[in-house]
Amino acid sequence: MSLNLKEIQAPIAQEMTDFEKKFRDSMKSKVLLLDKIMTYIVKRKGKQMRPMFVFLSAGVAGEITESTYRGAALIELLHTATLVHDDVVDDAHYRRGFFSINALWKNKIAVLVGDYLLSRGLLLSVEFGDLDLLKIVSNAVKEMSEGELLQMEKARKLDIDEDVYYDIIRQKTASLIASCCSVGACSSGADMDTIEKMRLFGEKVGMAFQIKDDLFDYGNAEIGKPLGIDIKEKKMTLPLIYALRNASMIEKKKVIFKIKNQSHKSKKVQEVIEFVKNSGGIEYAKEVMEKFYNEALEILKSFKESAFKNSLNGLVQYTILRDK
Repeated sequence: MSLNLKEIQAPIAQEMTDFEKKFRDSMKSKVLLLDKIMTYIVKRKGKQMRPMFVFLSAGVAGEITESTYRGAALIELLHTATLVHDDVVDDAHYRRGFFSINALWKNKIAVLVGDYLLSRGLLLSVEFGDLDLLKIVSNAVKEMSEGELLQMEKARKLDIDEDVYYDIIRQKTASLIASCCSVGACSSGADMDTIEKMRLFGEKVGMAFQIKDDLFDYGNAEIGKPLGIDIKEKKMTLPLIYALRNASMIEKKKVIFKIKNQSHKSKKVQEVIEFVKNSGGIEYAKEVMEKFYNEALEILKSFKESAFKNSLNGLVQYTILRDK
């Protein structure tokens, strides 16, 4: 089933339009500089996958309510805050082809903007008593921070095994998609079992999504991410972990030396990529990705048939089978 985003969005097209307006309103400020920056953030929004996961999950688990809109806004506010702060941490000047906030307005302002977005999200929840939604999203932000820090800690020693890798991506990436799905279910009035089922569904999607992203590092397609960027940044991803695990001690030492000390040289990065490809690392990572992907679809099958369910299925396929 090959769907485009417009088709996938069809059952929630009106909700997404309404959401954009409500989200813009939730970011308004009397401070002129802040309002200018908020307008810029809204203008550079991406495909809006996160709100789509929230609304479709609500439709699958129960009914879309006013609380669903607030849940989607809460996720967008808190997630945008983490992205603004991430760009400061990484000293990144671009995001999705746009200048980052820190590139245009400097670090000090970017950090304060991140704080503002965070507090808007918290206030939105407190104001309407959506404490259950706040708990889900705050937990995701905590997990994302821990995942990033765990990855940084391990990058220094390059001692990541498969289990640690899964812990990192579960926290860093999967926790966000899991929170979108559980917020959707929670906002629809679903019971605890259903909310947990939707959370697990989102987590599996997130795991598959991140492995797919890691595979892009090894090329074969025209993608937004430069080839070998993870290797240059000394990030241990699944194809590399598998390849190193099955290498001889001498070969392993050679490859780790290249990553630690020579990853600024394109030729050495290319050698690491070839080593991974020849070791079957790509095939292994694809198998694991498909395992998580199929487990997610299995969970989704247990919900009753609806246009929302078909679209959520389509969104998962779009997310995992994408070529960039």
